[in-house]
Amino acid sequence: MSKNLIVVIYLLAMVASVVVIDLLFFRHRFRERLIFNIGIVMVYIAFYLAYISQHH
Repeated sequence: MSKNLIVVIYLLAMVASVVVIDLLFFRHRFRERLIFNIGIVMVYIAFYLAYISQHH
């Protein structure tokens, strides 16, 4: 697979996980949702930098 396709799939997975968690748990809580979304994005970035960017 090309690196661009992997990045696109990875970004779609990140967006999907953020949206699903927002809808299931934090629908009416703005601050908690914002903090948790930032945390999810940071975890995805750390995983990307640690594993995916080094293998391609």
